[in-house]
Amino acid sequence: MKVGVIGGGAWGTALAEVAAGSGDVVLWAREPDVVEDINVARENRLFLPGVRLSEAITATGDLDALGDCGMLLVVAPAQHVRSVLGGVPNRDTPIVLCAKGIEASTRRLVGEVAGEVLPDAPLAVLSGPTFAREVAMGLPTAITFACADRALAEQLIARIAAPRFRPYWTDDVIGAEVGGAIKNVLAIACGVVVGRRLGENARAALISRGFAEMLRFGIAKGARSETMRGLSGLGDLVLTCSSTQSRNFSLGHGLGEGKSAGELLSDRLTVAEGAFTAPVLQAAADELGVDMPITRAVCSLLDGSASVDTVIAELLSRPLRSEDI
Repeated sequence: MKVGVIGGGAWGTALAEVAAGSGDVVLWAREPDVVEDINVARENRLFLPGVRLSEAITATGDLDALGDCGMLLVVAPAQHVRSVLGGVPNRDTPIVLCAKGIEASTRRLVGEVAGEVLPDAPLAVLSGPTFAREVAMGLPTAITFACADRALAEQLIARIAAPRFRPYWTDDVIGAEVGGAIKNVLAIACGVVVGRRLGENARAALISRGFAEMLRFGIAKGARSETMRGLSGLGDLVLTCSSTQSRNFSLGHGLGEGKSAGELLSDRLTVAEGAFTAPVLQAAADELGVDMPITRAVCSLLDGSASVDTVIAELLSRPLRSEDI
C-alpha cells in the first residue's frame, strides 16, 4: 500500500521516513524548496536538517499525486486541516489525523473537522509522545493509534509500524484527540515555570494539576479517562513539558523570561499549536462548564492581559480543595 503524507514539516517528514521502511511514500509539501530538497538532496533542510531520507519517498506540491495512495497521514497544522482536506483527490481514502489542536473558527477537534469535509473517509488519529527528529532517526517510540474500526486499524497499523515505531490501538478517538490538543497548552505553562525558574516542585505540580484539567475536559467531551492516562495523554504531556525540543514549551520558556507572545510568535518557522489552541480550548471549556485555571492563565499570558507574576499569584491563591479531577 502506497502511503500519502500531507504536510512537509518535521513531523510529516519523520512519518514519511517511518512509512518508507515498508513501501513507497508520497509526501505533499506546500514549500517548493522542501519538495526539491527531498527529491534531489534526500533531506528536508528547512524543517529536519541533517536526516538522510529514504529513496522510497517522493515529494510533490500537487495533492492530485496522492490519488493512488491507500491511506493518507494528515500532518498539516490544525488550523489548515479543513482547507487541505478540501483538496484531497479521493474522498473515501482512509485518513489518519496526525495534527493536534482545535479549529479556532468552530471549536471543533480535528477529527470533527475531517468528518465534515470528508464524510465518506474512514478516520483514525495518531497521537503520542513523539519528537520528530527522534522518530526520523529510528529511536524507540510508542504512540496511540485511535480508530473506531479495529479491523481497519490493524490493517493501517501493519503498514506504518516498524521495529522501533510501535502503535497501540484504541477505539477512543476523542480521548486521543483531547490529549494531543490540551498537552500543547499545558506545555506552554510548564515552559513558563522553567523560564521563570520556579523550580522542579512547581513543574511537577503543574503537570499533575494540568493533567487533571485534561481529564475534566476529556470526560466532558465523552472521552475515556484510561485513554488520557496513556500515551496520547499523560505520555505526551510529560514529554512536551520536559524539553526545549517542544515548540510549545519553548514559547512558554520565553514568556517566563519576560518576552512578549507577539515577539516570540513572530520569529517562528514552525507553529506552536498551543498558542492557537489555548483561547479556543478555554471557550470550549466555558461552554461545557469545565474549570481549567491553568489554561485560563496561559490565555492571559498570550493575550497580554496579565503578567507572569500575576497569573502565578492567582493560581497559588485559589481556594484549598481536595485532590481530584
